[in-house]
Amino acid sequence: MRKKTVIRIASAIITDASARCLLVRKRGTSHFIQPGGKIESGESPLAALRRELYEELGLTSEAAQFTYVGSFTDVAVNEPGSTLSAEIYHIHPEKTDFQPAAEIEEMYWYSSHHDRPILLAPLTVNHMLPLVETLACHSLKMKTLPANQGHID
Repeated sequence: MRKKTVIRIASAIITDASARCLLVRKRGTSHFIQPGGKIESGESPLAALRRELYEELGLTSEAAQFTYVGSFTDVAVNEPGSTLSAEIYHIHPEKTDFQPAAEIEEMYWYSSHHDRPILLAPLTVNHMLPLVETLACHSLKMKTLPANQGHID
């Protein structure tokens, strides 16, 4: 019996002002996934994610811009016989005019009302997309609250 490989990754749910989520498709693959990638030895998940987002999309961001969502496990669609162990973060950046780079061949702003049939990875369908609308709406509310709301002066 062959032992399953566990791949540690860090991924981002990137949302925009329209509550859409950015998905990417890597060169030579058919399924869309969240941007991110493998965590290198000695690297924290957030450091890996920030590195991957810069390499793949040109996104520069401060660690404080990310909100940790959780740890999720699912089937690795692009590596048969493997399981993904994913540390997921959310970011709602001001600038969203990303350009695909490195191994990213295509980007797509996904919404629950999308009209384009696309293949989605299990991690995306089972764990990420159910969170997207909630995270996007929460980010929009936080940006519109007065700066001192919730603080005692």
